[in-house]
Amino acid sequence: MITAPIPANEDDRLSALRRLLILDTPPEERFDRIAAFAADEFDVPIAMVSLVDTDRTWFKSHIGVDLQEAPRDVSFCGHAIVRDEPFVVPDAAQDARFADNPNVTQEPHIRFYAGACLKLPSGQNVGTLCLYDFKPREMDRVSLAILSTLRDLVVEQLLNRAAPP
Repeated sequence: MITAPIPANEDDRLSALRRLLILDTPPEERFDRIAAFAADEFDVPIAMVSLVDTDRTWFKSHIGVDLQEAPRDVSFCGHAIVRDEPFVVPDAAQDARFADNPNVTQEPHIRFYAGACLKLPSGQNVGTLCLYDFKPREMDRVSLAILSTLRDLVVEQLLNRAAPP
């Protein structure tokens, strides 16, 4: 397993994440609706809104699993936040970065991952809208565009959390 690199702007990224005042907050329907739509649209068993903290990936929304957080060092999302474009792993079992990751070799036996970064207007990638499947998959250009549009909706909700629903 290859641990994700730490972003060059990690201190700024973590400060921006903390300014959102969202970590460890209760579930919110507006985030759950987007994640549920993504799971349905892409026909995947798991979709999440993840926020990458110092040592953990915390899930603001988690469709298909009953997890609130996971260690950052085994996180697919940790790899995704170091790039601006969607990050796709068609078959984790065949990818050197993930082949021996416990999430691949043990329950839940992840094979596919796609994550679109939650990039704030100030430039920091604080998390992802991500999809997981238990079988290998590909994503075409249209699917990546749809995922990116849904990601934009999540960012909009992050920035407008205090607004009335």
